[in-house]
Amino acid sequence: MKNLNILILAAGKGTRMKSQKAKVLHHAGGAPLVSHVLRAALSVSERVFIVVGHQADDVKSLFSGVTFIDQKEQLGTGHAVMCARETLRELDGDLLVLPGDVPLIRTETIQEFLRFHREGTYDASVLTAEIANPFGYGRIVRGKSNGVERIVEHRDASPDVLKINEINTSIYVFNMSLLFDALSKLRNDNAQSEYYLTDVIAILNSAHKKVGAWKTVQAEEILGINTRKELAYTDQVLRRRKNEELMADGVTIIDPASTFIDAGVKIGADTVIYPSVQIYGESEIGEDSTIHSFTRISSSRVGSQSTLLEGCVLEESVVGDDVIIGPYARLRPGAKLEAAVRVGNFVEIKKSTLGAGTKAMHLAYIGDATIGKRVNVGAGVITVNYDGTNKFPTTIEDDAFIGSDSQLIAPVHVGKGGFVAAGSTITEDVPAESLAIGRGRQVNKENRAPHRKKTSG
Repeated sequence: MKNLNILILAAGKGTRMKSQKAKVLHHAGGAPLVSHVLRAALSVSERVFIVVGHQADDVKSLFSGVTFIDQKEQLGTGHAVMCARETLRELDGDLLVLPGDVPLIRTETIQEFLRFHREGTYDASVLTAEIANPFGYGRIVRGKSNGVERIVEHRDASPDVLKINEINTSIYVFNMSLLFDALSKLRNDNAQSEYYLTDVIAILNSAHKKVGAWKTVQAEEILGINTRKELAYTDQVLRRRKNEELMADGVTIIDPASTFIDAGVKIGADTVIYPSVQIYGESEIGEDSTIHSFTRISSSRVGSQSTLLEGCVLEESVVGDDVIIGPYARLRPGAKLEAAVRVGNFVEIKKSTLGAGTKAMHLAYIGDATIGKRVNVGAGVITVNYDGTNKFPTTIEDDAFIGSDSQLIAPVHVGKGGFVAAGSTITEDVPAESLAIGRGRQVNKENRAPHRKKTSG
C-alpha cells in the first residue's frame, strides 16, 4: 500500500515465558515468532522498521534489509514508538504498529484493517476482537457513536470495564503526524509506570480526532503469546495452515495430524507425504516424489520423482531427480546426490558428491568424497577421511567398482573404471582400469583348527 510505514515492536523479554531468550526469538511453525510477523508486514509494504531491546543483536542477526530501532530501556509500548520518532519523522503517510508476538496474523487481515482505516478517513484505528475469556487483555471502551473512547489495560480496569469482552489486539494504524504530537503528551502514571500506546487513543479523542475500531472475526490470528502453552498452540495452528496450503496445491499428506512441515518449506504437486514425517527449514521437494514415514528433512532439497524410504535423515543436503534413499540412511551436511543415485539401508554420507547412477546400497560410510557416475560402492565400504587431526578427500572416477568391506585411506584416488577387490585396504592411488588388491594373503594350516568336543546335555 502507498504511504504505509510499519513498525514492529520486538523489544520485550516476555517474563511469563520463563526463559533467558527474548520472547520474539522463540520458534513456532519452524521460525522465530517475529519472522512470521515480518513476513506478513512485508506483504503490504517495503517500509518496515523493527524496535529491538532485549537480546537486540540476536534479533538483528535474523534479518537483512530491515531498519532496526533500539529501545535501550523497555518502558512500555508508547515508549517504544517514541524511540522510533526520530527515524520516522521525515516519512509521510500512515504508521501500522504490529506486536512482534502475533505470528498468526494474516496478510488478508492486515489489508482489510488498513482498508477500513483509509476508507473511513480515520486519524487512528484499532484492530479489536471479541473473545470469551479476555483475562489479561486491554478492553475497548466505546463511546456514544460506537467509536473508540479509550483503551483500558486489564490491570488498571474497573470491575465494570472488566466485563467487556472486546479486547485490544495492540495492532493500530495512525496518521503519523498526529501520532507524534500525541506521544509528546503521554504520561506514565499507571500501575506499571510505563508509557502506554493505548493512551494515545484517549489523547486523540480529547483533541476531537476520528478514532475507529475494526473488529476481526478471526480472533485466533491476533492472540499474542505469553506462555509456553500458547506457544505450543500457535505452533499447531501454523503447521495446520501449512499442511492445508500444501494439500490445496496438490500435495498428498496422508495424516496431517502427525506431519510436521515448517512454514518455509516448498513441495511440488503429486508428492506424497506419509505419516510421521518432519520437514524443516527452507527445504524444497519437487513434484511426484514420495517421503515415507519417520523421515526427517532439514534445510535440504529433494528433486522430482525421488523416493525417501522409512527412517531417513537429511541435513543440509541436495538430492536430484529419480533418486531412491533408504530405509534408514543418513545424509549429513554437504551431501549431494545426482540423478538416479541409489543409497540403501544404513549408509551415511557426509560432505560428498555421488554422480548420476552411482549406488551405495548397504552399510557404508562416505565422507569428504567425490564419486563419479555409475560407481558401485559395496557393502561395508568406508572412506577413511580422518587421521585424528585433519580431514582428507577421496576421489573415485566414473564406472569404478569398490568391493565390499574395503577401506580407502584418504587422500586416495581411484581412476576411471578402477576395481577394488573386496576386503581391501587401499592406501595408494588406483590407476584407471586397474585391479587393486590390498589385503593380507590367506594361509591355510591343515589339521590345526581348534579342537572342539561334543558335550552331552
